[in-house]
Amino acid sequence: MKRLFAVLVVTCSAALGTVTLSGQGALPACDPNNGGLTLPAGFCAVVVHEGVGVNARHLLVMPNGDVFVSLRNVGEKPGGIVAMRDTNGNGRFDDPGDLRERFGTTGAHGLVYRNGYLYFATTTSIERFKLNPGELKPAGPAEVIVSGMRGTGGHNEKDIAFDGQGNVYVNIGLPSNACAIPDRQPGGKGQDPCPQLEDGGGIWRFKADVPNQAYSREARYATGMRQPVALAWHDGKLYAAMNSRDSLDTLYPTMFTAEDNALRPLEPLLEVNEGDKFGWPYCFFDRQAGKMILAPEYGGDGKMVGRCADFKAPAATFPAHYAPVGLMPYTGTQFPAKYRSGLFMTSHGSWNRAPLPQAGYNILYQPMAGGKAVGQAEVFADGFKGKEPLLNPNEAAARPNGTAQGPDGSLYITESSKGKIWRVIYTAR
Repeated sequence: MKRLFAVLVVTCSAALGTVTLSGQGALPACDPNNGGLTLPAGFCAVVVHEGVGVNARHLLVMPNGDVFVSLRNVGEKPGGIVAMRDTNGNGRFDDPGDLRERFGTTGAHGLVYRNGYLYFATTTSIERFKLNPGELKPAGPAEVIVSGMRGTGGHNEKDIAFDGQGNVYVNIGLPSNACAIPDRQPGGKGQDPCPQLEDGGGIWRFKADVPNQAYSREARYATGMRQPVALAWHDGKLYAAMNSRDSLDTLYPTMFTAEDNALRPLEPLLEVNEGDKFGWPYCFFDRQAGKMILAPEYGGDGKMVGRCADFKAPAATFPAHYAPVGLMPYTGTQFPAKYRSGLFMTSHGSWNRAPLPQAGYNILYQPMAGGKAVGQAEVFADGFKGKEPLLNPNEAAARPNGTAQGPDGSLYITESSKGKIWRVIYTAR
């Protein structure tokens, strides 16, 4: 069945600010091999851009089809935001004549368009550009909404989500594995209570439209999370997917095997309410036990539950070391009904499963119903690794990093190896 979507007919002023829509055209033809991806039956994919750079992170698609991609800082190379426009309506963004702009002076991660502003998170701040409809580049500098958040020592990247009530939520991760001294060294003992939780390891809430707010401990919304870098407001609730702990076997070889490390510390999907405590660094959700157990840094033996029974349990779990970096509710109608109430999770992929092969590097779909997770997540898009088995993460062809929904319900995916962008389309209608 032929499906149609609006094609841009673009008129550009000097500021690239005037965009009109007219005419109808067919969706772009998918690549013969789906751009290297494997997808469920009825879906196909097209590579819409071959790569905006190794520092690509999140992306968003505007109502007129323009695509914005956040870029983190890499070494001496500053990040920012790239904006792209398909001027001939073929669904791709790297043809001659297509428009491209780059702006911003520092690395960006989480990226959301809201009420005429392009919001983005840096390692230490939340900022926004005034961006009028149809513009590819803001006329003025960024306005700082929040500054002073922890941004050194690892796990610095930040995502943002909005609740519809004028609030913005941001994760503040922590660099350590389990708040131990010495950290990541065999036999390290966990600090109890963990002082790092005073300034990070959770979700903070601020006013979305009040400039020049300073970080404060009073703005902490929930705690007990190592790095909850994937955020989404969905069905009236805040959800966060967290990067769990590493190195069980190398730090405690008499207690855990390499297979234990590769499979047991699951990555939790958390339903986050104000005041919630989720148990890091004292506990982790264990695949073998099917519940939270006490971390070895705090006297755990691989089975003991202890104080972990007092912390809030995950809404769902993802496999160990998948490294969640993005959450996206699907609200479109192009995809089948089964995808219209759940969450797409972007798995950046593991580094800590050796000598077992690395895993993840895919897009998972977590079904939801009635505001609750239903069953286990399923693989939606795979093939990013480019080889099996993958033993070294540096050899992956692509590492997924963000998803966005297009105005027609297509799913866009970006990755951080080259900054390649795919568009996933449902064709079986």
